[in-house]
Amino acid sequence: MKNKEVLLERMERYALTTFGKRVDDLNNNEKYVVLAKALMEEIVPQWLKSQEKFAGKKQAYYLSAEFLMGRALTNNLINMQRKKEVEELLAELGVDYNQIEDAEEDAALGNGGLGRLAACFLDSAATLDYPLHGYGIRYQYGIFKQKFIDGFQVEEGDNWLEYGEPWSIRKGLESVIVSFADGDVKAVPYDTPVIGYGQKTINTLRLWQAEAVKEFDFQAFNEQEYDLAVKAKNDAENISKVLYPNDSTDEGKLLRLKQQYFFVSASLQDLVRKHKAKYNTLENFHKLHAIQLNDTHPAVAIPEMMRILTKVEGLEWSKAWEIVVNTFAYTNHTLLAEALEQWSIKLYKKLLPEIYTIIEKIDGQLKKELLAKGVEAKELDKYAIIHNGNIKMAWLSIYGTKSTNGVAQLHTNLLINQELNHWYKIYPERFNNKTNGITQRRWLLQSNPELSNFITELLGSDAWITNLTELKKLEKFADDQSVLQRFMEIKKMKKEQLAAYIKRVEGIDIDTNSIFDIQIKRLHEYKRQLLKAFYILDLYYRLKENPDLDIIPRTFIFGAKAAPGYFRAKGIIKFINEIAKLVNNDKEISGKIKVVFVQNYRVSYAEKLFPAADVSEQISTAGKEASGTGNMKFMLNGAPTIGTYDGANVEIVEEAGEENNFIFGLRVEDIAALKDYNPKEEYKKIKGLQRVVDSLVDGTFDDGKTGMFKELHDALLIGASWHKPDHYYVIKDFESYREAQQRVNDAYKDRLGWARKCWINLANSGKFSSDRTIDQYAKEIWEIEKA
Repeated sequence: MKNKEVLLERMERYALTTFGKRVDDLNNNEKYVVLAKALMEEIVPQWLKSQEKFAGKKQAYYLSAEFLMGRALTNNLINMQRKKEVEELLAELGVDYNQIEDAEEDAALGNGGLGRLAACFLDSAATLDYPLHGYGIRYQYGIFKQKFIDGFQVEEGDNWLEYGEPWSIRKGLESVIVSFADGDVKAVPYDTPVIGYGQKTINTLRLWQAEAVKEFDFQAFNEQEYDLAVKAKNDAENISKVLYPNDSTDEGKLLRLKQQYFFVSASLQDLVRKHKAKYNTLENFHKLHAIQLNDTHPAVAIPEMMRILTKVEGLEWSKAWEIVVNTFAYTNHTLLAEALEQWSIKLYKKLLPEIYTIIEKIDGQLKKELLAKGVEAKELDKYAIIHNGNIKMAWLSIYGTKSTNGVAQLHTNLLINQELNHWYKIYPERFNNKTNGITQRRWLLQSNPELSNFITELLGSDAWITNLTELKKLEKFADDQSVLQRFMEIKKMKKEQLAAYIKRVEGIDIDTNSIFDIQIKRLHEYKRQLLKAFYILDLYYRLKENPDLDIIPRTFIFGAKAAPGYFRAKGIIKFINEIAKLVNNDKEISGKIKVVFVQNYRVSYAEKLFPAADVSEQISTAGKEASGTGNMKFMLNGAPTIGTYDGANVEIVEEAGEENNFIFGLRVEDIAALKDYNPKEEYKKIKGLQRVVDSLVDGTFDDGKTGMFKELHDALLIGASWHKPDHYYVIKDFESYREAQQRVNDAYKDRLGWARKCWINLANSGKFSSDRTIDQYAKEIWEIEKA
């Protein structure tokens, strides 16, 4: 085939010019690099055509601190519809495609759902032919590479750029200068193509790398001040070194603030420069640009845009403000008070004094506007952007944009009716819901090709790849035993693949006939990995007391990273690993339960975990999980949810039926009505719970004299830091969770009945495509059109 010959010729050329070897002599990492470079020769001309077809049209831009893209090779080949051809070419060369795929490091540009959502959105927009481009930071070491030593999380730098990054192009001539009070930094853009399925549209992810304006002080070096000679270089590069540096000190907070302003200022300067070059005016800027703030990390974009428009470009304030409000939109991702970002005035004045002055003016303008709308002077503090020594970034984001959206219907309702109700009363027209979604190209087509092929076979078409609502047609097979049997065979195959991978990388054997009960997400108290841990320990104790307990063998799998400075979350990881050590080494329980905490959970690991799951754990405290997207990935791969009535779980149950899932626990209204709750009394009343909770402090487990376990125990029973006791209702929901887990056990015994639940979930997952979400953003917020 001609395409193969051309691709091979390019690979040989890049092998020689990049590594000075023939393709046959390259190792897998090198083969991956030359393959990617060869493919880029095909991608770049199409990329340029996409830029040309959208020229002069309104385009959207997604500002996000995270873009958790995952590996690019397979995703790009699938969207280019070239994967089979490349696999065949490599096979002819005697090369295993899977080894080349594994040679690619995950791009370490995100941590959790926030960054993965951004990645799904970029994929969907390109597939749907919408012009949506991403702006963020090119972190050299990403979040971190996680490993466990004696059960403790240990962080290492994740040098994902070690072997080069062949998918991005450095655009040094488009660098901009970002100014801080302590000096200037150069922002250098690296552009990565985002390829839509079918390759009609290729959009751009532009990531900024921080570099020194003057990298080397020759005079200092000549005077033998060697550290001083490279100080500017090191200080600048620290900005794009690590995602979310530990901010437990002011130095850490200043670095985070630098990161936020760095990528926002660079991105806005970039957009303004390009716009001016074409139109020589900024008065129509908002008519051609829609900018989405992914949470409050990029909220400083509002005063920065005002700075550029008024101080640099000379527009008068009111005109500039009109442009700003009509350009920006804000996505709220949380109801957690502690996660509604605030910045100290002191830090802003120290690092960004000019921006702080502009925020003061915006705050003053807001207060005048509120008084004009009839808000009483005594009520102004509720809206104040600057208050009690802090700048409220969520308030700035609501006031400075035309749209504030929640990410699941329950979340948006809570924003409107509770958390942001005072703002909703002032600007009801700005509030809307955009339930999150996931791209089926990565989370089904790529990660579960066996199930994908079966779906296409049953439907007689692959239209579901770009229209996930087609899956609804699968419902007619819900009682077809041969279909359900084949589905369960595919599930078993995915479980075997995961088990082989876990054996290889973790050294742990797991029983593929057991129920794979999986909870994979960021480690946070409200996500309640601790609740699952308590259940496992309780089940273990019950098995010890009654070895004949009627349970189906269960493999409990966790995957999560805790933020480096989050002591309590790291304590939960250590506790789960202590439970795993106890359970997995006890021969008396005959392997009926096993606990596995996979190390360094990331997108490529997730692609193996989601298809293999029998049970999806979505057990956050009701009202705390804005949406979740892991729940959707499990559903898409045919796993019922055991979960609270929270986030997108509510809509999952609406689509697939509560009878096909396992809902438990307090609901939002129950929590609101809860009075005089005393967890210290409560946990004594629930059979078996006291010994489980007290195992944290009674010597059952060892926390290495860190005090982690006592701190966890205190947080539950007496409160800790600003938390009230059992702040996330782990104890209160325990009995209900245990009952739901018993229902899972009982339902699983009926294999066809279980398969039917799985199938109904799969067939009703169409709503949760990010294609649907992006279509809503494009039409209802950004007002952009397809090419």
